[in-house]
Amino acid sequence: MERIIIVEDEKKVSAFIQQGLNEIGYQVESVESPRLARELFKKKVFDLMILDVMLPDINGFDFAREIRESGYSGFILMLTAMSTTKDKIQGLDSGADDYLTKPFEFDELLARIRALTRRKSDDKAQLKNGDMLVDLIGRTVSREGIRIELTTKEFSLLEFLMRHLNQVMDRNAIARQVWGAEFDPDSNVIDVYINHLRKKIDNPFTKKLLKTVVGQGYVLHRAD
Repeated sequence: MERIIIVEDEKKVSAFIQQGLNEIGYQVESVESPRLARELFKKKVFDLMILDVMLPDINGFDFAREIRESGYSGFILMLTAMSTTKDKIQGLDSGADDYLTKPFEFDELLARIRALTRRKSDDKAQLKNGDMLVDLIGRTVSREGIRIELTTKEFSLLEFLMRHLNQVMDRNAIARQVWGAEFDPDSNVIDVYINHLRKKIDNPFTKKLLKTVVGQGYVLHRAD
């Protein structure tokens, strides 16, 4: 089930959306400002962000642009009372995937969310980062045209990091997405797999992409 973050400073609107989505089964968290959203993004991974335009510390257009530049690859559904074509274009140009004008019916919001998340099934069959190519259908990986053999779990770990380039992923986020209920929080299994992965995708090549951020987690950098 998709994880959703709501960034909305109108508490009634935020509570209305969160309650409705929680009842359907989505995992939803809400914050009142981009500042708080930044902190939450450091700790958790979200598939979709519902983002208001008029926010207290930075407007939604600028925040969408900022988070895209930081490597966020999830969906962004923008909410706003501004309904002109110019406003919609600005929202989409800033990195939003869709745009919903207030006031709106919950069913319309839900339809937009479902339409966005259905794109996952139509997602591109390959992930590319510089000279690294990950084939999601054939489950193969290569760098500089050289085939890299990965185990199933190593491939899943790499796919997760590739989908969150330039984002520091802590051990809890990695555990939830790659190991799920199998993960033992007291084990060093993530560190072991990161080392295995680094030896295969980084060590034989000049440019190193997989980095450890001491005290925070791991990040796969976007190749220049």
